[in-house]
Order: sequence, then C-alpha cells, then structure tokens
Amino acid sequence: MKKSALFKGVIPPISILFDEKGNFDKEGQKKVVDFLINAGVDGLFFLGSSGEFANMSIDTRKEIAEFAVAYVNKRVPVLIGIGTTSTKETIDLGIHAKHIGADGVVVINPYYYKLNDKALFQHYASIAENVDLPIILYNFPALTGQDLSPQFLLNLAKEYPNISGVKDTISDVGHTREIIQTVKREIPSFGVYCGFDDHFLNTLANGGDGSIGLTANFAPEIQVNLYKAYKEKKFDEVIKNHKIIADLVSLYALDSPFLNLAKDALRLRGLDVSTTVIPPVTELSEDKKAYLEKFLKTVLPEYFN
Repeated sequence: MKKSALFKGVIPPISILFDEKGNFDKEGQKKVVDFLINAGVDGLFFLGSSGEFANMSIDTRKEIAEFAVAYVNKRVPVLIGIGTTSTKETIDLGIHAKHIGADGVVVINPYYYKLNDKALFQHYASIAENVDLPIILYNFPALTGQDLSPQFLLNLAKEYPNISGVKDTISDVGHTREIIQTVKREIPSFGVYCGFDDHFLNTLANGGDGSIGLTANFAPEIQVNLYKAYKEKKFDEVIKNHKIIADLVSLYALDSPFLNLAKDALRLRGLDVSTTVIPPVTELSEDKKAYLEKFLKTVLPEYFN
C-alpha cells in the first residue's frame, strides 16, 4: 500500500503577534491559535514569511516555537520554520524544534548568497542528517532568488527520506505540477503544498496535498470548505470557494510586504489582537485599512459584517 503525505489539507502560515514594545504577545497569539483550530484547519505553520521570521532574533524564534508546541498541545500538527542564511543556525533551530516536540520543520533556502547546486544540496543534506524530524522545503524564488527544481527535490528526497515535502510559493502553476509528476510519482509520501492560496485547487487536482497560504489566517473557513468539498467530490462547492480565494488573493497587492494585512483582517473578524509588526515592515496606512475593511465586507459579508 502506497504511503500518503504526512501532513495534508489547510495549514495556515500563522501571523505572529507582538505588543507595542515589540515583545511576543502570548495572550493574543492564543486567540489566533484557538480561532484557527476551531475553524477546522489541519495544521499550523509557525515562523514562516507571514510570521515575520526573518526579522527576529534566534532567541525570539525559539520562544515562539516553544509556545506554539505547548499551547497547541497536539490538537493539530505544528510545523516550525527554521530557515536561516546559516546552515549551523538552521540545524540549531531544527534540533530545538525536535527537543520541544514539534511535528515537523519548514526550511527556506538561504536567501542572501546564490549557492551552486552542490552547495545547496549539501546545505539541505546537513540539515537532514542532523534534524530528526519531517522536513518540508520552502521554495520561494521571488524572495530567495533561487528555485528548487523538481529534479533537485527528487534527488534530495531519494537520499534523505525525512525530507518529506515542499511548500511551492511560485506563480507558475506548472512548476508545482512538475514537482507532483516528478517527485510524488516516485515517492508518493512526498507532500506538495501550494504557497499561493489561489493555487490550492490546481494543487489538489494535480495530486498535491494541501495549502499553506496567508488568507487562511483570517478566512480559514474558505480553504477548509474547499478542501472538504474536494474530498467529498462536491465540485460546485469547490468552485464557489475557489472563486472567493481568487478574490482574496488580490489583497496581496495592497502593500509590500503584504503580511501586515492579515493582522488587521483578524481584528475585523472580531479578534482583539495587536496589529504591531516588526520593523522594517510597517503597519497598513489608514486608507489601506479602510480599503481592506470595505473589501472584506463585500467579498465575505457573512464573516466580516
């Protein structure tokens, strides 16, 4: 019997909350975690791009990881982002994630130097050899400047079985399809997850496993409904939710980086949480906040009115 992917479905890259002094806001974070779990998500990814990991100290990242595992308390799987520009620091964060009981880790490729294929392979090989957890690679070439090709992923996964999936954040839907065709056909348990929300349906239809997209932070029900309907072959419902997701993704153009809008959207959902972001990221301007509110009340009136 073929093994399936270890993680499946809707896994929000959770927004990390901070108080006005820039300290991690545990009480606010609890509200977001409970909100998402109650909405039926299939897992939570802490310390991804939406979680502002790149602007945090290593100590802060460890503090948040410890909170995440303890507070979620096995209600859903917890994935911890451990990527850095340093192989040694990434391994250290991975060992820490294993020690605290995380279910898996997510590793973006180094995003300053462009490495040759041999160096990049060795980077991931070293992590896989030292971190005894399922490892999901994070392909985001628009930010790292370097793509993880389907053949590169296959070569890694064949040699290191704990490299168990990829989050493919790329505009070209054909790239994700090629990963599915190249890697999953040979290793069915290799998980393939879209990073852009509006690729969720394409990913599932091509044989992929789930979505790790920002809009699931504040409108988790839409992706949860799509996934449930897809499994039940209720394709009218699938298309309905896909169209809503396509509308929501237009919000990505509202600001750069767009991760700030998720916190304001959570407040619009009725959660009393901070919208503080870590510099150099800035909060949404008042006119953009007004646009966001009007947009969400128009597209999803049942959740935002």
